[in-house]
Amino acid sequence: MTATTRPERTGPRRAWSAVLWVLQVVTAAGFLLAALGKFSGAEPAASTFDAIGLGDWFRYFVGVLEVAGVVALFVPRLAGLAALAFVVLMAGAAPIELFLMGGSAVLPLALLVLSAVIAWGRRGETARLRSQLARRRNA
Repeated sequence: MTATTRPERTGPRRAWSAVLWVLQVVTAAGFLLAALGKFSGAEPAASTFDAIGLGDWFRYFVGVLEVAGVVALFVPRLAGLAALAFVVLMAGAAPIELFLMGGSAVLPLALLVLSAVIAWGRRGETARLRSQLARRRNA
């Protein structure tokens, strides 16, 4: 096996990869729906960003980040990094929803957990991407 080839995925590794792809699709759907709500100004997105004092520009910015993350979830090399970014996003969204808005944090926490599982499951690709970027920076 050379440095550019990958070992064949068989048995449990193949099943785990399939589970991760299903989780990526489900997570992408959740974030895409959230982004569409932000772009349309639907509640509770509009009032949430007003309540935190950042207004429409930040609502649109987060929506764009969510769409970019959704796209990245389908790029194998970027999926782990996108999921990690979603963990950070939801770590901020859950307390805002719970304490500032007085609502339920179930959805942000569910997306956080799904994203964390994906980030952990795709950690090998994220590590390879990191070392590739480090080699390019040092070259």
